[in-house]
Amino acid sequence: MLLSVFLFIVLTGSSMAQRTWYDPLECDTPYISGRAWNVEIGKSYARMPERFKEVMPKAVWNLSRNSAGLSVRFITTSPEIQVKYTREKSYGYKNMAPLCYAGVDLYATDANGNTHWIGNHMKWNFGNDSDDTITITFQDIKIPEFAHRGLEYQLYLPPYSTVTSMRIGVQKDASFQFLHTSAERPIVIYGSSIVHGASPSRPGLMWANILQRELDYPVVNLGFSGSALMEPPLFDAMSEINARAFILDPMPNSHAMGEEIVKRMTEGVHKLREKSEAPIVLVECCGSPDSVFRPDITRGYRDGDAMLRKAYRQLLNEGVKGLFFVSRDDIGLTEDAMIEGAHPNDIGNRQYADAFLKKMREVLSEDVVMKRYPPVRQRRDQCYEWFRRHNEVIRLNHETDPEILLIGNSITHFWGGQPTSFCYGDKTFEKFFGKRRVTNMGFGWDRIENVFWRIHHGELEGCHPKHICMVIGINNYGDTEEDISSGVVELAKLIRQRQPEAQLHVIKIYPAKGREEKVARINQLIEQKLPIDDHTDLVDLTDYLTLKDGSGKIDPAYFVEGLHPNAKGYEQIAKGLKKVLKP
Repeated sequence: MLLSVFLFIVLTGSSMAQRTWYDPLECDTPYISGRAWNVEIGKSYARMPERFKEVMPKAVWNLSRNSAGLSVRFITTSPEIQVKYTREKSYGYKNMAPLCYAGVDLYATDANGNTHWIGNHMKWNFGNDSDDTITITFQDIKIPEFAHRGLEYQLYLPPYSTVTSMRIGVQKDASFQFLHTSAERPIVIYGSSIVHGASPSRPGLMWANILQRELDYPVVNLGFSGSALMEPPLFDAMSEINARAFILDPMPNSHAMGEEIVKRMTEGVHKLREKSEAPIVLVECCGSPDSVFRPDITRGYRDGDAMLRKAYRQLLNEGVKGLFFVSRDDIGLTEDAMIEGAHPNDIGNRQYADAFLKKMREVLSEDVVMKRYPPVRQRRDQCYEWFRRHNEVIRLNHETDPEILLIGNSITHFWGGQPTSFCYGDKTFEKFFGKRRVTNMGFGWDRIENVFWRIHHGELEGCHPKHICMVIGINNYGDTEEDISSGVVELAKLIRQRQPEAQLHVIKIYPAKGREEKVARINQLIEQKLPIDDHTDLVDLTDYLTLKDGSGKIDPAYFVEGLHPNAKGYEQIAKGLKKVLKP
């Protein structure tokens, strides 16, 4: 017996010694995604700051301690990840699986932007009591491509638990770093237990989390189980958030309030409109799919929905712009979609998410996706972290209001400037641009689809540039000439939509060793397709980088390895741009 205990201690200690542990709260700015007021909330897993305690309804305040919709993002090369966390003592929910109300859920994104779920395969220990430390382990994780880059993970936290501590353990020799929350504007969802997280089988299948993952926009979850009654303090709080859109889904709790629904909803929407022009979506109660034999339940929901429609019409008559509506038919829950008649199961959460994916693509109509190059993130390049640079670009554009934006891939990235990074031509950059405010929006390894993602996700917001230069497409070289040229032209169209007053300089793709002929054909197609107007021109710098013998081949004196310009190459690019980037 003593030998067994000894071996258990030795083996356990050995296993622990082989892991390095990381705490997402051990920093000035917590590594928590999915909440507003992140810095103000500080070192906790709550959803609201302490100053709201005195003004919020008690039930809402208590539920705001739950970590619904929160997640932790990190990057690691470790093939095994273990999560240890504690939570306040609480009771189980008969209509929820423990893996949902008290468990965590893991998704991973590879270097090409493909996201997939990772199961724990029952490698868990929930302890004997609700306040015991919970341990969940994810093992034997394989990295399909760019293994040296590891994977970017998103760990969803339990929606119906108040998490008090958390550590993430990885193999001792593995790289690891947390990622801060996105700097772009979030979608804010206010609602009942259905938003809060009842009742899928695991946190990643909450409809709000599905929406966040598949739109790839940050989502702030303000779901409060049984307590979505549209009190003024909730709208006061939401009006503080610089949102991309608001989804207001309180009717499952508010449907019995009669005319008070009209009063509270109209006043709440006006409160949001005082601070924000973001689209606002009003949502009917999803109803109960067992209406054939329980028409009484459905009748009560429909009475509430009638009041919501009255509020909607009143707001439209008052001239409120950017208002949208989602009906129970739009949500379309089927009889198999609920767990007990009030809360959607996995099927129902999927149906909810599909309805809102469709609606948000209507609401965010400027984000029309090009089918050939749907927006996607990436992190193929080891010399920098792509998502971190994305956040830096957003902050820089808001803080400095740059005069010039340079959009591109590593050829632009490695020139120099801000945000700082690896570069070949920093002295040339400084000499050419001088004191002009410039944001270098070149991202190493970017393709057309990655630039689409960056523009859709806020990189052109909060600034008023005079000039925008864009050169992109060489990393799509394996695609057809028709596709690449169309992608460049569609990107130009999107930039003009987002920054109509800026002068857009579309730069023909630079020649590269062994690729000169195909690049020339692509550039010819771009020239044929690109609409030129007072705010759009096409810039050809090919002659600045090629031999003078008329062969069209690159001049190796201007390149590091045939693709990236060296310092002399960037001097040539500067000479060409001097003619168009006039103060």
